[in-house]
Order: sequence, then C-alpha cells, then structure tokens
Amino acid sequence: MKFLFDDPAFDYQALRTAGYADFGGAQLGEVMAVTSRVPEGDTDSWCREWSALAERVARLGYNALDEDRTADARASLLRAHNYYRTAEFFLRDDPGRDAAAVRLFKASKDVFSQAAVLLERPPEPVRIPYENTSLPGHFYRADDSGVPRPTIIHHGGIDSTLEEGYFFIAAAAMARGYHCLCFEGPGQGSVLRDQGLTFRPDWEEVVGPAVDYALTLPGVDASRLALVGTSLGGLLCLRAAAFEHRLAGCVAHDAVWQLGDVVALPPFVLEWVEQGCDDFANPVMYGIAAQQTFTRWLLRQAMWTFGADTPAELLRRLPAFGLSEVLGAVDCPVLVLDAEEDMFFAGLEHAKKVYAALNSPKTLHVFTREEGGGAHCHSGAMHLYHDRLFSWLSQTLGPLRTGAA
Repeated sequence: MKFLFDDPAFDYQALRTAGYADFGGAQLGEVMAVTSRVPEGDTDSWCREWSALAERVARLGYNALDEDRTADARASLLRAHNYYRTAEFFLRDDPGRDAAAVRLFKASKDVFSQAAVLLERPPEPVRIPYENTSLPGHFYRADDSGVPRPTIIHHGGIDSTLEEGYFFIAAAAMARGYHCLCFEGPGQGSVLRDQGLTFRPDWEEVVGPAVDYALTLPGVDASRLALVGTSLGGLLCLRAAAFEHRLAGCVAHDAVWQLGDVVALPPFVLEWVEQGCDDFANPVMYGIAAQQTFTRWLLRQAMWTFGADTPAELLRRLPAFGLSEVLGAVDCPVLVLDAEEDMFFAGLEHAKKVYAALNSPKTLHVFTREEGGGAHCHSGAMHLYHDRLFSWLSQTLGPLRTGAA
C-alpha cells in the first residue's frame, strides 16, 4: 500500500519515520513537505533534504531551550532525532568511515539525549556488562514506587538504534505501567560503530547478560520478564529464548525463520557461492543490487552488520542465523507477529513456520493491509501494534499488581 513514494524503499522509510508521530517523533506536515522535494530513488537528495529538516527542527528545539520552553524543546528535539536517523539511513557505501554518516548518526544520538532528559520520566542510561566490554541501554521506569513491575527487555534488528526503542515500545510501556530496558547488541547502532562488533547467531549470549542486568534493577519483577525483538530481532529473540529460561514471555515483532532463504538470487549464483567461485558471483550480486534502492541498501547494510567483506561471504554466513534446530526448546509463551505486506519477507511464510515449530504456548497474529498495519513491523500503525502487544502481555504476565499505575 503506497504512502508517499513509488520506490518501495523510500516509501517504507518515509512511513517508518512518519509513524513515530504517535510518540512525538515526527510531524506529518514536515514529512510530506520534505518528501515532496526528494526525487524517486535519489539517495543523495534524500540525505540532503532530511538533513536540512533535521537541522532546522533541532534549531527550534535549542531556541526553545534558551527560552525555557521545555515542552516545545522536547517536541522539536525528538523529531530532529528521528529526522537525523532517516537522513543517514541510505548512506551505506562505506558506513563505518563515511564522514556524513558518522556525523548524522552522532547528531541523532545527541539530540535524543537532550530530548530524553526533558521527558516526564527520563530514561536512565545504562551499560550492560558483556564479555570484555559493555552494551549501551536505556532503562525506562514506569514510576519510582519500588512496587515490583512486569518488565520488557527490547532489542531491534538489522538497522534499529537504541534510541528508536523509545518509539517502538518504551513510551507505550511506561504509559501502561511496565518498566522497559532497551539495549543494543553486536551488529547494532553504536555497538557496531564504536566497538566494531557484528551480529552473532548465538544471541542467547547477548540476551543472557541483559537479563542478568535487568534483575539487578530495583522494581523489576523477576517472575515477569518479557523479551521483545523487532525485525531481525524477531529471529534473534526466539533464538535467545530457546536457551534463556528466565523469561515469562517472548514476542517476535515480526517473526523470522531463517536468514539464508531471504536473499532471492538466480540458482546459478547460489551454486557459484557454494563452489567458492566468488570472482564470478560477487560482480553479479553487485549488479543485481544496483538495480533497486532497497536491494542495494540491504546488501551493503548486511555486509556491514554481519562483518562480511563480499556478497559471497555474506551468503555463507546467513544460514547460521536460523531457528529450525532450536525453536522446540523455547518453553515460555510466545507471541508471533506477522505483517501481510512485509517487504523484507514477502511470500516466505516465516511466521507460519515459526508458529508451527513452537512447542510452548503460542499465539499468532497477522496485521493486515485493510486495517493499516500490513507494513513491515506495522510501521505507521504503532497504536494498533501496541494494542495487540499489551493485550497479550497482560494475559501472559498477569495484570499490574497493587500499587501499579
């Protein structure tokens, strides 16, 4: 279902950005104005126009701060954060060293940090001990009463950031009386940029330390922890839940079965990769990717986040990211979410495969085009997604106890 562009990648990213208006992350008029100046598929124009919007809105925020207009400053800085993130999105030719990408990523984080302290309940920046380093997180408290509360642990996917977790789930969680710990793992956000850590298939080694840390936080009910993974996180969280048995629930937002079958390529290219004929396979895959904005972005993004130097190397890494051998070990209740018009996994029936393989209590919900939630991870329909999510969490974790808001 078209939003503002014919180019599927531009259209979805514009919808994703606009969808955060529900929680102060965008203004529809600004989105429509900036996209009207961006030609279809022109990634240079995309970056330039979104950057200009982000900088203009950030100045509004700083002016409001100077004039002690807290509400206006918060509103503008939240939007500027989202617009900076959107401006940086397609800069993937050399994302780790591209000066513009680095600058925009940093600007997005900086303005969110300034907006966050102005929230009614500012998040607590945390560092989660992880192997010989640490992972960044934000802990959002529903209140400071000390009453044990159900707590959500959230991580994103292949292109999510720590700050985006506020719009995905944290704002809605706090409003409903849940604590929420958002974090970035290897392959994501600043963990990738600053530490050079890429995705790993044994995601339980990432979630385990996050659970350990959550259990040290005052007010967290240890018996009511739920893990939510968004996009690729829908695969990673279920992989973790197969080994992490302190969870009272797990949500695949949305469900992903196997990364190895996501890349649609001619059979002869796959044969070349299997045979190690990379000199033939790589140029063909680069050529295929050059034909579409989405495919070009996805190839470059995946090579970066999975630590692959070539397309062929990437293809050989992806099969390790799958659930077929572990999903039967998940013992907590699972909410499996799906999107009718998912541009990443169209026609692959990942959610149905995940649902069928689960042995634990399970629920499958498919968001549709007709109701407006059919896009990948239900972008543009956050309240619809939250209605389904928190209904299930309430039934699974139980109602908020005495003293809850």
